[in-house]
Amino acid sequence: MNRFVELIPQQRDKYGEREALRFRDYRTQIWSSITWNGFADMIDRAAGALLSGGVEAHGRVCLFTQNCPEVLITHFGAFYNRAIPVPIYATSSRDEVAYIVNDSGATILFVGDQGQYDIARQVIGECPTLKFIVTLHPDVKHDADDKSSLTWDEFLLTGDKLRGELLDELEARKRASVPDDTMYLIYTSGTTGVPKGVMLTHSNMSAAMDDHLERFDSFIDDQSDVSLSFLPFSHVFELGWTMVCLIAGIRVAINYNPKEIQRAVKEVQPNYMCSVPRFWEKVYTAINDNLQSAKPVVRMMVKQAIRVGKTRNMKYARMGKKAPAIIEQQYQYFEKKVFKKLRGAIGVTDGKLFPTAGAMLSDNITEFLHAVGINICIGYGLSETNASVSFFTKPGWTLGTVGMPISSIQVKIGDQNEILVKGPTVMKGYYNKPEETTRAIDADGWFHTGDCGELAPTGEIYLTERLKDLYKTSNGKYIAPQVLETMLGQDKFIEQVAVIGDGRKYVSALIVPDFEELKAYAQKKHIEHHTIEDLVNNADIRKMIEGRINDYQKGLASYEQIKRFVLLPKAFTMESGELTNTLKIRRAVINKRYRPLIDAMYAADYRKKKDKQE
Repeated sequence: MNRFVELIPQQRDKYGEREALRFRDYRTQIWSSITWNGFADMIDRAAGALLSGGVEAHGRVCLFTQNCPEVLITHFGAFYNRAIPVPIYATSSRDEVAYIVNDSGATILFVGDQGQYDIARQVIGECPTLKFIVTLHPDVKHDADDKSSLTWDEFLLTGDKLRGELLDELEARKRASVPDDTMYLIYTSGTTGVPKGVMLTHSNMSAAMDDHLERFDSFIDDQSDVSLSFLPFSHVFELGWTMVCLIAGIRVAINYNPKEIQRAVKEVQPNYMCSVPRFWEKVYTAINDNLQSAKPVVRMMVKQAIRVGKTRNMKYARMGKKAPAIIEQQYQYFEKKVFKKLRGAIGVTDGKLFPTAGAMLSDNITEFLHAVGINICIGYGLSETNASVSFFTKPGWTLGTVGMPISSIQVKIGDQNEILVKGPTVMKGYYNKPEETTRAIDADGWFHTGDCGELAPTGEIYLTERLKDLYKTSNGKYIAPQVLETMLGQDKFIEQVAVIGDGRKYVSALIVPDFEELKAYAQKKHIEHHTIEDLVNNADIRKMIEGRINDYQKGLASYEQIKRFVLLPKAFTMESGELTNTLKIRRAVINKRYRPLIDAMYAADYRKKKDKQE
């Protein structure tokens, strides 16, 4: 029997009426709880309902919804049936949903809100394997002619009717489960093509759990600890981290609406939360903005506190060393007077660990967060590696790296500095795509990540760039756009950046400003405007942005620097296809969509040079 078939019953026997999950009630919006007993009972009912619904061993069920307890309940119910959950991002388009349902051959589609139900109703006729839809949010209104949808409560009731042979069949499936069974089918976000279904086995997940629990040996059975689920359960990072928490007995508070995350953090006061760097970039910007408007004496005190925090936490604590008595005394003073209040304003007063991955985070922000007592743990991984390839160890991690590889895997650097990974956490392959699998995993078992990097003498990984994202200018110089994008992303006036330069003479950029910051700046400087277009085309604002860009670029070689840029009046979005569901830039889409604007940017520079020559 698989580890994750046995997990919840074991935790129920151990913890009973202790809180397992916390969630905001759909209607009252008040935080409610599910105990381990209640969690286990709901999973039993869901497992029975899946069996009654015709889900076969190794069958697939899709979940197209925001985070909610029903997702985890359905996942474990699927495990009991030897079936495979297929998470779909809540923001996915109609075409993406239809593709994933058809490619996976799912028989049931769980949907969260009204918009997702409406999409499900549109695609059900195009998905021959799909038998019925289950709606999770109680306020979803079913179409009058809908004969193929159940509410969550109606679905569970079908499982309550299991008797005799069906109950025996469910128990037989549990016993028959083996480590090589596919546990999840995770579809990649597809920055360069159609999504691919990553087959992760129970043994992949189990190996990853062992590695994480070994490194996070500070985990203790603390009834008060809580982890806030911020990223979607369709993201392998959140999925893996939640499994770590369930195994460790840490309560999981599930955030339903991503737009309410700041409110949720303050209400939950999590000890743990995994996130992407953009969350911490916004925290850093907000703190600096508040500091700028503070009284001079307060600014001086906070700056001194940060200097002491960096010395104590980066020079000594990071390396497992005891700080000199005078530094420790100063730090403890600032901890009470500054840091605890600062963390309280964010909502992480007693934070213990905050895993962070998915993109680069600047060293400056990493160092700042550690200085104020926010223990972010930077890591690196992919869906194909069951999330983590590496992450910070404690003590001894090196700033600028993405940490040390987890103990069960091997990492080496291949051609073109590509990071190659081998080990028990690496996927079985891509579902229905044997040729893609062969290209990704070579004959010796090495998975080719598509990411470029270097190995430090310590064994830690320096991540540099996506192999497919590397640009080569017409002058033969290689440019790593993500490095520039990460650098500029920490600026409070810049929300999104797409660096351009492939085959061009020099580097340029499309920049989406933070429109609220831009409006505030315009008001302060008495810049007249009526629309966002007025702001992004204003010469004074362009000059201000250019100055800030140049400040960030001072340490770069001339050929790496952004020479020209355009301020865009609207953001890149998932709906437009310019961003993936994990908020990564789809460069091919952006290059194609903004081609006239990009060409005009370089043509303007050419005309300028020609005019000078004449």
